Amino acid sequence: MRHQNSGRKLNRTASHRKAMFANMAASLITHEQIVTTLPKAKDLRPIVEKLVTLGKRGDLHARRQAIAQIKDEAAVRKLFDAIATRYATRNGGYLRIMKAGFRHGDNAAVAVIEFVERDVNAKGAADKARVAAEAEAAEAA
Repeated sequence: MRHQNSGRKLNRTASHRKAMFANMAASLITHEQIVTTLPKAKDLRPIVEKLVTLGKRGDLHARRQAIAQIKDEAAVRKLFDAIATRYATRNGGYLRIMKAGFRHGDNAAVAVIEFVERDVNAKGAADKARVAAEAEAAEAA
């Protein structure tokens, strides 16, 4: 029996699940909107909401706890600088999950998870900046 065991296993080992949610949280913070399966989105929401609460605390210990959880310092920097200040007056409910139909290949339920008052220009901005930097480096070489 699964008494006191919350969360889905998602057909993964514990270490794989931990790494997957760390990567998904970093991507969600960076792009402020991601598309994933509905069960993964539902399990990701409490993880990211707790990270936003750490960001609102803003002290060094909270920053180190966030880095230990998602292992992406650029995402933690954005979380503490931009996202935490945006939600300083909001008491929870930082994310929304919207159902987006079913995936073509395996008919899995797909959802869009995003920040409530997200920056619409953030999605793809990091990728565009990386491509521009690579092009600039190629021209200089």
